[in-house]
Amino acid sequence: MDSSQAYGYFLYFVSLMTMGGIYAIMSLGLNIQWGFTGLFNVGIAGFFAIGAYVAALLTTAESAYHLGGFGLPVAVGLIAAMAVTGVISWLVGLLCIRLRSDYLAIATIGIGEIFRLILKNEIWATNGARGISKIPLPFETLAEPWNKICFMLLVLGIVTLLYFMIERARLAPWGRLMTAIRENEHSARAAGKNVERFRIEAFIFGSVLMGLAGGLTAHYMKFIGPGATEPLTTTFLVWVMLIAGGSGNNRGAILGAFLMWAIWSFSEVLTGRLPPELAIKAAYFRIFLIGLLLQVVLQRYAGGILPERRLASVIPDHGTSK
Repeated sequence: MDSSQAYGYFLYFVSLMTMGGIYAIMSLGLNIQWGFTGLFNVGIAGFFAIGAYVAALLTTAESAYHLGGFGLPVAVGLIAAMAVTGVISWLVGLLCIRLRSDYLAIATIGIGEIFRLILKNEIWATNGARGISKIPLPFETLAEPWNKICFMLLVLGIVTLLYFMIERARLAPWGRLMTAIRENEHSARAAGKNVERFRIEAFIFGSVLMGLAGGLTAHYMKFIGPGATEPLTTTFLVWVMLIAGGSGNNRGAILGAFLMWAIWSFSEVLTGRLPPELAIKAAYFRIFLIGLLLQVVLQRYAGGILPERRLASVIPDHGTSK
C-alpha cells in the first residue's frame, strides 16, 4: 500500500467516524423518545430537515437563490437549529402526544413529510430542489486533513457530552418516571404524574437532537437539499440503528449508529462496483442487506446488541407484577 492509498483510507475513516457520530446523535434522540418513553416517532426526517435548513440559512452568505445572507457563526446557527426544532416539536407534541403508538407514528410521519415538502417547495427561501450550497464548515481555514479531523473531534465530543448528560438523566428520577410511563402509563397517572407533560418533554428533547444532527450534516456536507433529508437515510436507518444497538440503552444507541453506518457506507462501496445494468438496483440491495442484518441481530439478540438494563425503582405494572 502506497502513501496515497493510506491517506485515502485515513480520510475514509475520518468521514466514517464523523457521519457515524452524527447518526449517533440522532439515535440518542430517538432513544429518549422511544427507548425511554415509548413515543413512536417516524417523522425524524422532518426535524432533521428543519435543523439542517435553519443552520444553513443563518450561516451562509447572501445569495440571490435563497433566503440568507446573515453570515452568523456556525455555533449560533447550530443553537438556532436546536431552538427552532424544539419550538416546532413542542407545537407538534401539543397536537399529537395523546395519540397511542401506531396513531402517533402515522401522525409524525405525515407531519415530518409536510415539513420536508414545505422546505422543498418554498423556492424563494430554500432554493427548492437545487438546495443550499457554500455552507461554511467549522475549522475551514485549517489545512486538509486537519479541518476534517477537527470537525470529527467536535462531533465525537458532542456525542460524548450528550451520552453523559442523557445517561445521568436516565438514572435520575426524570428517567425513572419516563420508564414508568412507557411500562404502564395508567399506573404513572394514578401516582399523580402529569403524563402528557413528561411525554412532551421527551418528544422535544429527542427532536432537538435530531435538529442538531441536521445542522451538523449541513455544515459537514457544505450543502443541503431535498435528497439529503430522504426518510430512507434519516428515519428508517436511524430506527435500524437504535433497534440493532439496543433500545433503551444509550451505549447501544451509539454502538448501533456506528455499526450500521459502517455497514451502510461499505455497502455503497460494494454496490458501486456492480455492472452498470445492476447499478439501478443497488439502492434496493442496500436496503435488503440492512434489513437482513437487522433480522440476524434480533434473532440472536432480541433486545439488541446492548439491551436495556432495567431500573428497579419504576412504577410497577399491576397487571403483570406478582
